[in-house]
This record gives sequence, structure tokens and C-alpha cells, in this order.
Amino acid sequence: MTLTLPNLTLDTLVPDLRRQFPSLSRMHADQPVVYLDGPAGSQVPQSVIDAISDYYVRCNANRNGHFASSHQTDHLMEDAHRAAAAWFNATDPDETIFGANMTSLTFSFSRALAQAWKPGDEVVVTQLDHDANITPWRMAAKDRGASTRMVRVKKDDATLDLDHFAEQINPRTRLVAVTCASNSVGSRTQVAQLVDIAHRSGAEVYLDAVHLAPHSLIDVQQWQADFVVCSAYKFFGPHVGLLWGRKKRLQSINAYKVRPAPNDTPGKWMTGTQNHAAICGVTAAIDYLCDIGRKLSGQSNLDRRSALTSAFPAIENYEQRLLTRLVAGLSEISGIKVFGITDPNQFAQRVPTIALTVDGRPSAEVAARLGEAGIFAWHGNYYAVEVCDALGQSQHGMVRLGLLHTNTMEEVERTLQAVAKIAQP
Repeated sequence: MTLTLPNLTLDTLVPDLRRQFPSLSRMHADQPVVYLDGPAGSQVPQSVIDAISDYYVRCNANRNGHFASSHQTDHLMEDAHRAAAAWFNATDPDETIFGANMTSLTFSFSRALAQAWKPGDEVVVTQLDHDANITPWRMAAKDRGASTRMVRVKKDDATLDLDHFAEQINPRTRLVAVTCASNSVGSRTQVAQLVDIAHRSGAEVYLDAVHLAPHSLIDVQQWQADFVVCSAYKFFGPHVGLLWGRKKRLQSINAYKVRPAPNDTPGKWMTGTQNHAAICGVTAAIDYLCDIGRKLSGQSNLDRRSALTSAFPAIENYEQRLLTRLVAGLSEISGIKVFGITDPNQFAQRVPTIALTVDGRPSAEVAARLGEAGIFAWHGNYYAVEVCDALGQSQHGMVRLGLLHTNTMEEVERTLQAVAKIAQP
């Protein structure tokens, strides 16, 4: 069966998509709210809310029981792993793990991986990363007597210094932890190239795809990494973390778990009773994005992975146009400095997340004034401690404007007007 929606584009879909998000009807100071705080957590569609609520209404139970609601929970969790496999492009649903959030999963996983490390071993992290992909590895390395190397960013465009990255990798490197996209300045990394450099020295690679997830297709087969982690609340879902790893590797690592827990993946990694209701919300969030791909392709029967493959190029294209206008408009405002890539010809190397400063205004003041105008945006370092410090912005932080496909060009124009007003001397 196919849909009869010829020449459908994301531009024509956005009004309908926005209607699916109850929070987008919120008003502030007699104006609709402009949500630019997506990098800290996106809004959620009604389908996600319904999936969570429906779980509690129909089948709230623990797993592996001999009764109906437990059987329903088993089926829903199995489907969630299938959805996660499609999300990552995994070959086996058992390679997907759910947890409280990316930070908790990474702390747990770092401790497990570090069991095999010893003095003289090295771990490589980067200045571009969120601290959740730095501190867990530093602490794990320190516990084992291993050392940590830090890859710097290039200050002119806030991108990862690839030459410096290659210099840090050597036969002693056991693990490389690197982001796919900066949650602060939006810079993307050349994931496949970084993985190849690390693997040639025998190191494993742990990718943080949290900030890339709502903007671009995740593909563990193309990337060839060993582990990839992200968080559903960044791609229109609830507060749940997802981790993918190669099945053989997940089986071989000794997990910290209670004795009755399974000895096989994914159960060995999913400590305690999981948040089944929220995991149902993750499935719904993935399916929300799949539905975009099905509508754009005109094929209602596309499998999840094919639907995601259809959705994300359109999402990227739409967001890039919003980004182009936002950066161009900011460049025309006196006293504004935008960090990161600002050349539209290079926007494929970044996601639509802008970090900026206003001359003479601490980031908290700017964010507060935007908030008063009904434009919700973050200030400070957003846990991207190293890159904020590298760019010389540790004292007052930066203002972060994060675009998603649920934003509109009208919201961009309203934001530019508000920033221009704040920047006036």
C-alpha cells in the first residue's frame, strides 16, 4: 500500500508535525513559545505521551511472569529492542541496551571495560565532548593506573583537530571516546575516519551520538565503531539512554550485575528493573520519525530502518536552511560572536546548534532576556566544559540556540529580532 501524497516535502509536513506536540501550543507573554532548548531535551509528540500512559493503564508489570500483563510487557520490550536495532542499524536486537541515560550507561560501561586495563595503558578523550564522555573514562583509567590523553579543538572554527587526534593514538591506546557532534558548538566529527585511525592501533572506539541523533541518521555499520550511545530525550522521546555494542564484545565483557540477572546481552547490561513505560516511549519516538519517512516516501509499509533512511535527509535539509538564515542574521548584528563553523558551504560539517556571545552580556543575562521574550535557550557550558574553556568562555559561558525540524523560519526571524534588541548598547 502506498500513500497518495505526491511531491511531499518536510516544509509541507512541519505544520502537521508541530500539531502533534502539545507543548508547542504553550504561550508566554502573550506569544507562542519558541523552543530553542532542544539540545538539552526536545519536546515530545502526543504519541510518545500516549505510549507511556498506555503502558501504565494496560500492562504495568515486571517481566517474565506467567500472566497476561507480564507477557504484554515482554512483547513491548522485545519490540523496543527491534526499534532500537533499526535506529542504530544493528544486525541483532540483542546488541541494543537501555539504561537510565547516556551518562549512567557510560559510567557503568567504563567501569566494566576498564577491568582489562593496566598501568601504561592509555585512553583518548577530546575537548569537543560533553563531560559525560570524558570524566567517566578519566576516572576509570585512574582507577586502573592508566593515563588519559586529550585531543584539542581548533579555536578558529571549534572543530576537532584531526592531526592532533592522530598524534594521540598509539599501540598503548585501549579506548578512544569521541563525540559525533558537539552539544555546544555543533561541530560534527569525521566518525568513520576517526574510527579507522583508532582501530589501526588496536584501540576500541566509544561514540557519543547523543547530539547527532535528532539531526542525522545513526549507522553503526558504516561507522564501524565498537560502541555507540545516545539518549532518547534528545530525539523526541523520554529520559532513557540507549547503547549499541558488537554482540561478541558485549558477551565477553564482565558486567557489574546482580546474580539472578541474565548472563547474556542485553539483560546482563540492563541492571535492575527497567523503566518499561519510558522504553515504550522510546519506541514511539522512533516510530514518530519513521512516520515522517513513510509520508515523505509515499510508502506506508516501509520497515523502520528504511523509513528512517527516508526521513533524515529531509530533516537535515530543512534544518540546514533554518541554520543558514540564523547564522546569516546573527552575522548582521553588531556585538555578536558565533563560535564554530559559520561558512554555509561547510554546514554539512555541523548540526544546527549555535553557541554565541553578546558583547558585555553574560550568557545567563542573555538567556534570561530571551526567556522573557518567550524564546527558551540555554546558557553556560551545558556540560561541555573542555570546549568552553578552550574557546576562552569559561567565566560567563555562551548562549546556545538549538534548532530542530519542529522549528520554523518565523521562529528564527523572531529570535533574530530578540537578539538584536538585547545586543543594543
